[in-house]
Amino acid sequence: MDATQNRPSLANSKLIHGELSEKIIAAAIEVHRRLGPGLMESIYEQCFCHELQIRKIPFQRQVPIDIDYKGLFIESALRPDLIVDDKIVVELKSAEQNHPVFEAQLMTYLKLSNKRVGLLINFGLPVLKQGVVRRVI
Repeated sequence: MDATQNRPSLANSKLIHGELSEKIIAAAIEVHRRLGPGLMESIYEQCFCHELQIRKIPFQRQVPIDIDYKGLFIESALRPDLIVDDKIVVELKSAEQNHPVFEAQLMTYLKLSNKRVGLLINFGLPVLKQGVVRRVI
């Protein structure tokens, strides 16, 4: 029996937006399978968005997030790479390794966007699975 068959999928578990998370990760795997690591983040973003369109997964790119800090309002202060189906924040990277700051950035985007689920996808690693981080707040 294949080892992946023993592993419960995100869709079959009771994870928040598990099925959508799996679809997003599958799209990222397809992009990485075709392009491999080593390209600029902007190229992966364009190809990943195209793959989401092909799969009819709704998303928005570079959605502005405002910051309100003790009465100081900063309009469009942050822009996560994608928000998929108005549910999941997706932050894309193309780096040789995962850095703690990437995950911290994702967590900040989740908090400030009032979204509960986030995916960090690092296309720079030889095996994409090692570059996928899912966080829930």
